[in-house]
Order: sequence, then C-alpha cells, then structure tokens
Amino acid sequence: MEFRGHRIPMAFSLLVWFVIWEIVGRLELVSLLPPFTEVLAAFPEVVSSETFADAARITLEAFLIGMGLSFTVGIGVGILMGTSRAVGSVMGMWVNIFESSPLTAVVPALMALLGFGLETMIVTVFLFSVWVIALDTQVGVERVNPSLVEMGRSFGATKRVLYSRIVLRAALPELLAGIRLGLIRGLKGVVIGQLLIAVLGVGYLFELYSRNFLMPEFWALLIILFAFAFLASEAVAYFERKVAFYASSR
Repeated sequence: MEFRGHRIPMAFSLLVWFVIWEIVGRLELVSLLPPFTEVLAAFPEVVSSETFADAARITLEAFLIGMGLSFTVGIGVGILMGTSRAVGSVMGMWVNIFESSPLTAVVPALMALLGFGLETMIVTVFLFSVWVIALDTQVGVERVNPSLVEMGRSFGATKRVLYSRIVLRAALPELLAGIRLGLIRGLKGVVIGQLLIAVLGVGYLFELYSRNFLMPEFWALLIILFAFAFLASEAVAYFERKVAFYASSR
C-alpha cells in the first residue's frame, strides 16, 4: 500500500482500525463493543483458563479430523472428475449443488442423527470444506498439459507414478487454492457447528461469554479464531506462491 509515494506496511491498517475501535469503545457508542485495550487485557485470562484449553482441544481435534477426511475425499474425487468425463458429468452436478447450498441448515439434521458430540462437528467440517477442494482439484487436473501425461506413459510410468509425480504436481496451483479455501470453510464449519450445539468447544465459550456479558473475553476469543484462520490461510498461500511457476509453465 502506497500513500503519496511512500510505502506503508499493510499492518498499519490494523493499527488504524484498533484506534477507531478504542475510540468507539471509550465513547460507549456500541454497548457490546468494549475498548480494544480491555480486549487485550482479557487475552491472558482467556488463554490461560482450563476451559479454553479443553475447548481448543475439542475444536482442533474436530477440525483436523474433518479436514483430513476432506483432503482425502476431495482430492480423490477431484482427480476422478478431472480424468474421467463420465465421473465428471455424474459427480459435477452434485458437487456444485452442495458447494452452492446453505449447509448451515444441515447442521440441525446432523445433530438429530449423530447427537451433540464430536461426530457432528467432524461431519460439519467435512461438508463445509470438501466440495471446494474437489472442484479446484478437478480444474487443476483438467489443465495438466496432455503432453506431460503422454511423456510419462512413453517412459513406462505406472498409474501411481503418473498421478503422484506428474498430474498432482502440475495441478498444484489449483490444488493448493482449493486446500486454502477448504481450510477457511472448514474453520467456519467447526465454529458454526459448535455455536449451534453450544455445549462444547469454542461454541460453549462464546455462549458462556455472551450470556454473562463478558464482552472483552468474547472479542478476545473471536480475535484468536480470526488469527488462527488467517495464519492457516497464509501458510497455504505461501506454498501457492512457491509453485506459481507450474501455472505459467502450462
């Protein structure tokens, strides 16, 4: 970002928003928005509490298991859709339907089927994230240069070698983009699922803080979730930039 010929770090915009937040909080213009300094002071209390440790463990467990399933199924289905026109025609419609559907409405049905436990959160994470991973994987596989595949076959490459060393590497830009979007949507899924259940994980903490009007703790927890989502997204984006040359070479 540049201002009058001077380069300004992007973090400066965060500082501006924090100052505005502090002013609005001090003026008590919004009753549910405490000053930012009070939110900062609540961080040690939130992070050091035993309740937060248990909630973070449950949330992270559901998120990691759900994302692991999403990666396995989404990449596998995306490869099949990209390499087989018949599979792409049959599965493509359903993947696009679920990708564009409001999946939040499905969570109450999952609660009725699976209960109020870890299984519901895992399935919620899976349903929120798997479709975009499958679609982006399909796009990446379809954009692989056919000459690369023909070259691999001419040198006697097996199917496992062909897909692992040629197809997946050539499809990395779209594959990583799908993973990055899937991570963000998976985090939305686990938070939404826990907010609706409101008996475990960070959903319980949000319910606890809001019910008792502990707004500094509420906003501190929200910032922690935002920071986690941002760091996870930027970690994948870093690898996206590293493999960007694959896209240009195609």
